[in-house]
Amino acid sequence: MRPGYGVDPPLRPSIDPSHVLSGNFAPVGELPPTACDVVEGSLPPSLNGAYIRNGPNPQFIPRGPYHLFDGDGMLHAVTISGGKATFCSRFVKTYKYTLERDNDAPVILNVFSAFNGVVASLARCTVVLGRVLAGQYDPRHGAGRANTSLAFFGGKLFALEESDLPYGIKLTSDGDINTLGRHECFGEPFMMMTAHPKIDMETGEGFAFRYSFRPPFLTYFRFHWLLVSSWKCTDKMTLCCEIIDGIKQHEVPIFSLKQASFIHDFAISKNYVVFPDTQIVFKPGDILKGRVPLRVDPAKVPRLGIIPRHAVDEREMWWVDVPGFNIIHAVNAWEEEDDGGDTIVMVAPNTLAVEHVLERMDLIHSSLERIEINLKEKSVTRRPVSAASLEFAVINPAYEVKVQHYFSHRYVYAAVGDPMPKITGVVKVDLSLSTANSGDCTVARRLYGPGCYGGEPYFVARQPDNPAAEEDDGYLITYMHNEITEDSKFLVMDAKSPTLEILAAVKLPQRVPYGFHGIFVPESHLRKL
Repeated sequence: MRPGYGVDPPLRPSIDPSHVLSGNFAPVGELPPTACDVVEGSLPPSLNGAYIRNGPNPQFIPRGPYHLFDGDGMLHAVTISGGKATFCSRFVKTYKYTLERDNDAPVILNVFSAFNGVVASLARCTVVLGRVLAGQYDPRHGAGRANTSLAFFGGKLFALEESDLPYGIKLTSDGDINTLGRHECFGEPFMMMTAHPKIDMETGEGFAFRYSFRPPFLTYFRFHWLLVSSWKCTDKMTLCCEIIDGIKQHEVPIFSLKQASFIHDFAISKNYVVFPDTQIVFKPGDILKGRVPLRVDPAKVPRLGIIPRHAVDEREMWWVDVPGFNIIHAVNAWEEEDDGGDTIVMVAPNTLAVEHVLERMDLIHSSLERIEINLKEKSVTRRPVSAASLEFAVINPAYEVKVQHYFSHRYVYAAVGDPMPKITGVVKVDLSLSTANSGDCTVARRLYGPGCYGGEPYFVARQPDNPAAEEDDGYLITYMHNEITEDSKFLVMDAKSPTLEILAAVKLPQRVPYGFHGIFVPESHLRKL
């Protein structure tokens, strides 16, 4: 009997596996590289590379409580070359995954669901502590699932989740997915890192943070991936890197954050970093009461924290209250040239009805907003740019994290959550239409149709090496699942089309469960992995 099973109180729908893992949320097995059929249109000649999407996929069917966020990371990749596609699904072989695979049972606690009643929580914690003392589980190797996102920096591909360090990933020439190991260049054992680092492709700088249950509750740091020269294995589960002068630069502990908060993402402009401090907070003491240590504090006023991009300490950091502003993800940020660089503009989906974020995601509405931060007056103004419920928003990656000049972008592509966590379509929003009285700035929309749901879109430029190319000259790609036919497809849409016209649909040989974030890696980069 697995620890806690049989002593849990009745399971809430948010942690009842019969509900959480129903339909296309159910896990799938691994699939080796398999050729796919293009069933609609044709794959564009310029679209060569791999689209990889991350998401939760439990290795074992849960017999006790389980939350959507608890699943082991599984990568689903479509590799495209010469108009042909190959599909592959593989688990990220984290320390947690391999430990539990070798034990043929769950070993590490699920933070979003394990603490379900005092008796069950005590039973689970006692069993895990016993495994640590017996040398069966070493927390120094991490406990993450690497189930959230992917990032490409330093010529390397990584799978990430904020409770651990990144895991290196390699795609083979035949489209298979290999886990290289845990990337420990960023810090010491027990260190964590955001699943949404920001990479400045012009300067070689990377920006990241980690949060903690004890002071400092937030730590900001920079790294320079151009310093990485090679990898070398030290054991089966760990990779280290040979570096020149060290890869991780000065850390900035943020002591002005007075309690542990759930900070999933942040934004970077030319000169500044913006951190959200939302109403979603950690209460580690709740574990002793048999409760999940993450909850919403309705009495807390959300804030934004602004700190110089190259700060060496937090003396120049300041916070501004922004009532009703709870963001999970940030789309982008820049500084307005017309105002002499005195305004940071940020675009982000604001989570309304945030009290339901952990238990009833179907009741959440996310309003995509333009946020202006006046650096002189230390004030914030906001306005919505779409009436739809939008999340998982992206832009043309060439317009992210620009440093050499004041730089904004025009278009945002976002998933329509109606209701969340299912995605019914994708929209294109034109920020140039946003004024104090503009209302909805949506200029293109595609709904997937009855019973069809997709995921986060990803923009791929048609001419990535052409500096004169228009910002929206490219493709939107995503996975889409038909719950009626139980087929999954890879879609390629025309980002310039007012209907986001489908240019190609690839039928996949296996169902792709709903998941989180993805990335497209060009063929030229794949060859160097």
